Amino acid sequence: MTVWDRPEPPARRPEPLDRERIVAAAVALADEGGLEAVSLRKVAARLDAGPMRLYRYFSTKEELFDLMLDEVHAEILPEEQPGDWREALSVLAHRTRQAALRHEWLADLLGGRPALGPNSLAVTETTLAALDGRAGIDTVMRAVETVSAYFIGAIRREIANLRAERSTGLSKRDWQRDSGPHVTRMLATGRFPALTKAVYDGTDVDAETSFATGLDWVLDAVAAQLARPSA
Repeated sequence: MTVWDRPEPPARRPEPLDRERIVAAAVALADEGGLEAVSLRKVAARLDAGPMRLYRYFSTKEELFDLMLDEVHAEILPEEQPGDWREALSVLAHRTRQAALRHEWLADLLGGRPALGPNSLAVTETTLAALDGRAGIDTVMRAVETVSAYFIGAIRREIANLRAERSTGLSKRDWQRDSGPHVTRMLATGRFPALTKAVYDGTDVDAETSFATGLDWVLDAVAAQLARPSA
């Protein structure tokens, strides 16, 4: 039985608990210190409750993570059904990125097995509904998987860079300045001509622009696939 199928225990005195309060406390802890900061003991302490009381609501910490993930999917779910399939997939990608920037731990939970909570399923339904009838179901599924693979990877890379900046105390510009002499020496060997061209001739863009550009390219590829006649 999944955590979604298990009835919520009745509230008990003196300090009533419910899943909503527990999940909110867990999300707050994760926002402060990442998933490693979340344990049933720490969540219970945040709620001034005994740790054993939380086991009436969850069998494992992973079930708590499932509920936290679904809570954030409520932020990803668009308020209105997007107008067409391309807008639907673009909205999904951008709203997921925005949620991950608010809750960096989200990047650690994306890309695994399908999330089965009500908000997660609603996000999936909204996305698939925008593509319904435009191609066979297998093509639709591959399109959604392709776009998801792109934005999940891009989000994880962006969050990893943000964490690196905090852990080292070096901004991207500071890191580039400190590593510049080494990179210059390596490029001067002539062993990396393509990389040399990228370093000296390429345009450095911010994370949001890079994300949006890559997403547009992926959506262009999906559009071309959807336009192909059915076999």
